[in-house]
Amino acid sequence: MTTPTSQQPFETEFSSLQSAVSRLQHAVRLNHVRGVLERLDTDINNLPGRIATLRSQGYAFENTLEAEASHIQSAWPASETIARAEIETQTGPLVSELRLVEAQLNHLATLRSNPAQARPLMARLQTAVQTLQSKTDAAERTVLNSIQPLRAKVSTLHSRLEKIEWMMKQLAEACFKLLATESGIMAVKAVWCQDVKERPEDPDGVLYLTDQRLIFEQKEEIATKKVLFITTAKEKVQALRWEIPIALLQEVKPSKQGLLKNEDHLDLRFAPGASLQTVHLHIWQDANEWVQLLNRAHTRDFDQTRALKIDETVQEKVKSAPSQCPSCGANITQTVLRGMDSLKCEYCGYTIRL
Repeated sequence: MTTPTSQQPFETEFSSLQSAVSRLQHAVRLNHVRGVLERLDTDINNLPGRIATLRSQGYAFENTLEAEASHIQSAWPASETIARAEIETQTGPLVSELRLVEAQLNHLATLRSNPAQARPLMARLQTAVQTLQSKTDAAERTVLNSIQPLRAKVSTLHSRLEKIEWMMKQLAEACFKLLATESGIMAVKAVWCQDVKERPEDPDGVLYLTDQRLIFEQKEEIATKKVLFITTAKEKVQALRWEIPIALLQEVKPSKQGLLKNEDHLDLRFAPGASLQTVHLHIWQDANEWVQLLNRAHTRDFDQTRALKIDETVQEKVKSAPSQCPSCGANITQTVLRGMDSLKCEYCGYTIRL
């Protein structure tokens, strides 16, 4: 005689088995992999348009972006064809096995009133479901492995474009303007740690690296009113806190800080003439990558990757800038940046037109 206590565990296992078979009905057709292919196809088709938009917004560097996107688009049709053919090859046997599992599940359902008689079939069916799930997982890996090299390239390019797109959005919202022919290289969310050790009151904002300058813009919401330590009013603060010619960068050091040593920090040192001699920043990207970016910008390596050329007349203005003030004769010690229309003598205040 079946007792309630013996029936209850069986019903729990049977319900779990039903759920597993239901998931397999979706999985054996490799619908997850089909979805990956559809998303990958969309991402690949969107690459040229995303790059064209960045160029129209003024992003001037990485002149290989278009070629990289074109190469990916050219390679995709063959890879997609192979992957879809592999899906069809893999799904046939999996669906056939699923039909057998479904038939056994239906038979098991007729024995639910007699758990003792049903238990051996339950055990065999659980093993069959686990085996089919393993085969399904292996089939997914087989298909995904066939597109992995191209998928990795798309992922890498997608990540690069996302960072550049974020920078262009921040520049469009910035409270300052770039100089004529000045172009953004990268931007990152950052905190300017004014006393090296990060404090809650330190300015939170965006660090911009251009081919001419390093710029920190404070951009955050600050509490203006609190009741019982709960913020009840805020105001947005957006201000240019400092800008330094990248030519004055002398040293940059990365570090990992924080309780778990998972925070990326940068220590920057600048040559005389900079508005700040040292700067400490907590940034929300890989600090080592930023060391490379800063050093490349300092050595003007990015000029070799330009996709948008600079007007020669603008460059000539920098080359022909006076070394002495025409009014008082004092030496000009300021860094003359490309795109500047004028500069002010630090001694007499005379405005020198370039």
